[in-house]
Amino acid sequence: MLPLTRIQTIQGTALYSPLSNTVVRVQGVVTGKTGHGFFIQDPAPLETASQDLAQKSQPASSAIFIFANERPAFGAHIEIIGKVLDFARDENERPTTQIELQEFSVLAERGEDIRPIWLNANTLPEQPEALARALNNLEAMRVGIRNGAIFSAPSNPFGDYVVLPNDMAGSIPLSELGSAVLDPKNPDRWLPGFRINRAEFAPVVNVGDVLLEDVIGPLNYRANSYQVLARGPLRIQQIARQLVSNAKSPGPEFTSVLTLNAFNLDQQFERPELVDDPRRDIDNDVEDLRFQKLGAVIVEQAGAPAIIALQEIQDNDGAELSAATDATYTYERLIHACQKLGGPLYQSLDIAPENASDGGQPGGNIRNAFLYDPQRVSVVAGTLRLIGSDHSAFIGSRKALMAQFRVHTSGQILAVINVHLASKRHQNSIFAPIQPGFDPKETQRIAQASEIREVLKQLEAQGLDYYVTGDFNDFDFSETLKTLCGQASTNLMQTVPRAQRYDYNHRGKLHTLMHAIVAKRQAVAGRYKFEILHGNELTGVQPGTMGTRATDHAYVISHLLVGSS
Repeated sequence: MLPLTRIQTIQGTALYSPLSNTVVRVQGVVTGKTGHGFFIQDPAPLETASQDLAQKSQPASSAIFIFANERPAFGAHIEIIGKVLDFARDENERPTTQIELQEFSVLAERGEDIRPIWLNANTLPEQPEALARALNNLEAMRVGIRNGAIFSAPSNPFGDYVVLPNDMAGSIPLSELGSAVLDPKNPDRWLPGFRINRAEFAPVVNVGDVLLEDVIGPLNYRANSYQVLARGPLRIQQIARQLVSNAKSPGPEFTSVLTLNAFNLDQQFERPELVDDPRRDIDNDVEDLRFQKLGAVIVEQAGAPAIIALQEIQDNDGAELSAATDATYTYERLIHACQKLGGPLYQSLDIAPENASDGGQPGGNIRNAFLYDPQRVSVVAGTLRLIGSDHSAFIGSRKALMAQFRVHTSGQILAVINVHLASKRHQNSIFAPIQPGFDPKETQRIAQASEIREVLKQLEAQGLDYYVTGDFNDFDFSETLKTLCGQASTNLMQTVPRAQRYDYNHRGKLHTLMHAIVAKRQAVAGRYKFEILHGNELTGVQPGTMGTRATDHAYVISHLLVGSS
């Protein structure tokens, strides 16, 4: 018989187990289950969890995940024999130590009760490096989140939730809903969350709702972050609040420009044999009523603005891998949806990308585009062009689209630049073993911003009003936005109070990716009204379904007095 090994010895130091690839015999109480196995925890660990988890060089974790097809009853005290593994999905992902089960036996149908360690301001350091050590020391252990926490992210199709514990609220900027706003001093701040695997136990949650009971389970590392594995069902308090806002047009003398990320919009129900990944690349935006929902955003929520700056418009056959790049049918469906709701007969403008050249979903050929109402504005001939086509910073990335519009009421010209800068999707997790938090696309975004800045200098020399908007994939306080604005431009997003300054929700942190940049002289003269139209980033979907939200962003809209003194 193998000697009995304590779990804490297996967890070892740092990220890798000293017993990796060794067969061991361990005992523990079953504390949770997943589709791939279960967690066990030693009820009598070698070290107490009351020590400072962020300062310990040795892990405090006395729990581990067992990779197995068989799953013993919850709460049973068992003995297992298995092989120790350090598992990671790819070389840049943080590994997790686990045991591949060979055999197990039940020592007692009911083991000792294991008190959870509460995730709160005392156990969760603010700074990422100390936080990573603390959570590493808690990995797989039974932890909990106290009731009264505020939901800082809406529910998603997978049963994931993120909350802001009550005692952490004093150290994090808060939105008007009481949830977390990204802190410029610590943008990598982590918020605790949990997953409920059984969809029937997972409620629909909006940002600002309240957790009414403690959530307890093992701390699981997945999808480049930590989550409590919760069992459900769950009691929440839904707070009756107005989560969707409508534009407040200041008057007909203003020209309104709406920024709308269309979330890979296309009119094709993709065929599985023609896409790169059938699990990810097939959707039916028509049947999901996304055209109608986006039409409602444009006409009802935004008040049918004169100009709409669109991002993530796909070609006519969506994610199908073909030579098609034209998006005419996609625009026609969206325009028709606006008309049915009483909106104007918009016209579309784009310059289609070269096939498979600008990134995004394979086959989709996403691009920036404009819709505009020809009754209120017209395109100045010869001004539609791409920015960045001949610049290395835009290789494999969406080119900015610029057009000049003549406003019919005043005869003045407004230059509008529609951007979708390089993605943040490739940013390393703060828990990555190599360069935690590193964003490999940041340098590219700054270079893209610098190129756009040069175009703004030309517009300023001509005395033209301009408006730069779109999805910048970076924050209002970032070097990207500082570079683009320079000394002569103003980001209207920064005129909004911090508690209301957000248009995107990423793992519970509300922050800005859509911006609104005008010449400083326009801003100083007060020739603008700026709004963020909330909704999608705050409202949850039913877990177990993919949901049919119009997009994953809020919408920003500016009302501009063009060319007025």
